[in-house]
Amino acid sequence: MMEKQKTGSRPLVAIVDSNTLSALGLRQILQNVIPIMSVEVFGSFAELEANHPDGYVHYFVAMNVVLQNRAFFLQRRLKTIVLTTSADPNAQLSDFHCLCINVPEKQLVRSILMLEQHAHGSGKNLPQMPLALERKILTDREIEVLSLIVQGYINKEIASQLNIGLTTVISHRKNIMEKLGLKSVSALTIYAVMHGYVDINKI
Repeated sequence: MMEKQKTGSRPLVAIVDSNTLSALGLRQILQNVIPIMSVEVFGSFAELEANHPDGYVHYFVAMNVVLQNRAFFLQRRLKTIVLTTSADPNAQLSDFHCLCINVPEKQLVRSILMLEQHAHGSGKNLPQMPLALERKILTDREIEVLSLIVQGYINKEIASQLNIGLTTVISHRKNIMEKLGLKSVSALTIYAVMHGYVDINKI
């Protein structure tokens, strides 16, 4: 068990949820949103408890797990994010940050990004990004195209806005995805927000 704690340079995040599919999907998104994090999944509170629970910087926890172990999570309220299936504030726990997971991927990514920016001062309190992700990889024109993609514009609209041809937009789009090694618009959105290329309120 101590082996895990040696990866001290990479902050650890725990997901505690008996719904394996949901937990694995969330882990994938979290690793995209905060690539410097190591994310571990636990199917129960007992599993978390057996794995040095205070070694984690955040817990993403199913509502039922929090309710059954309220005292533990209340003591670690600032580290706890409760996973809910309802966006209705009246159905959420008022003592905790809540994250509704029953929404389209784009909305979920946006919520996680907002949580991350709010809790960590736009990443100021997090360790530095790996150099490869920090470096300016894209040209200025590619950054303009990326910004419009993540704001939901289609290729034709991007061409019109930037006064370039449609095939040029498609070529830029292909280059952006190849350079960044990202395949989905959600992953591009995360990259654009984390690098300040687009305001989170515009996505």
